[in-house]
Amino acid sequence: MLIDNSGQPIKLSGLQLNGVSAEAARNGDTVKVWTRLCLTSDDRLFHRVADGLNGHIEHVARRAGKAVNLKHAHTVLLVIHPDNTGDLWVDTAAVALRIMPKRDLVAGGIVFESDIADVTEMAFPLVPIGKEDRAVCIFREGWRFGLFFDFNPAGDFSVQDMQRDLGTMHRRLRYRDLYDALADTAIFSRLFDTGWFPFVEIIGPEFRLFADCSEAGFDLKDEEAQLISKFDSERLEHMFKRWMAKPHFAGKEPLLRSALRAFLAGEAVPVIKIVLTEIEGILADAYRAVHGKGAKVQILLDFAIASAEQKAGQPDTLLFPAAFAHYLKSQTFANFDPEAGVGKATSRHAVGHGAAVAESYTLVRALQALLTLDQLAFYT
Repeated sequence: MLIDNSGQPIKLSGLQLNGVSAEAARNGDTVKVWTRLCLTSDDRLFHRVADGLNGHIEHVARRAGKAVNLKHAHTVLLVIHPDNTGDLWVDTAAVALRIMPKRDLVAGGIVFESDIADVTEMAFPLVPIGKEDRAVCIFREGWRFGLFFDFNPAGDFSVQDMQRDLGTMHRRLRYRDLYDALADTAIFSRLFDTGWFPFVEIIGPEFRLFADCSEAGFDLKDEEAQLISKFDSERLEHMFKRWMAKPHFAGKEPLLRSALRAFLAGEAVPVIKIVLTEIEGILADAYRAVHGKGAKVQILLDFAIASAEQKAGQPDTLLFPAAFAHYLKSQTFANFDPEAGVGKATSRHAVGHGAAVAESYTLVRALQALLTLDQLAFYT
């Protein structure tokens, strides 16, 4: 497949960009200077820095006889060379996102938002950036903006680090509502109390609807019924295929297949009984494959979260490993006292002891159990 930039860069010279003042100072004072920074338009400093960079770049462009209006651009990339000449790409550089997909993809195939499990990098694959170069990037995502600059005082520019940081900003801007929901204790607590989490399979519009209803204090009964109806045989088969690609899932194929059949038949009890009791075994198999021995539940949970962070490269990706650790400990593996004799079908321990009340075995809980298992397939 042939790809190319959609245009040529604007050639500039006399670019005096080496740092941004980190504090106010008078003439003759010593001042701190930022030489590398990532900001979004939600940051108070963003607009001051963006205006300053925009002013200098447009001034240099006018001096070169080039008219540019960066405020109306979607993606601006400026690569500055050691001699202070530069290449200004205004919506003309090819942009690539590195994602973690939910399903198998083929070259040239359409990628929908529902196919994206995570976004880890944003890159300009056809723009050369040398070790001694500097770079400025301002891009728009929805109604927000991201700003990155690296003025590279050490003369050792890292394209990989830039791609990672741009990916982080892109992810946080595009999915800001999800991050806000997780950061809002009231919203997150309501979702947790009803067993919901931004599971990879429903991340996007489906979970956003839950978060909006939770924020408004609405009951989720209608939304839950709507979501259950969307998990037909085709969607469940996609999930099952994802599970079977993992060695520690594959050995459970007959049991997990039986759980999916039960869900399609509207039978919540066997789904919950099978899935919640098999999760620990799947984690144990994954742990054993790495460490050559078994471990207790707490160690297995820590292992799963650490695996997710290592796989994604960062702890704050759309896999939300830290938040999921809290979910597992407070829901799936919630503490249970057998002597109390009462529990809910969200807890593996209550289900395993046969102490979950019958009314808690619902299709909603069954779907949450399947989504919890599916989340672990992305983690390990």
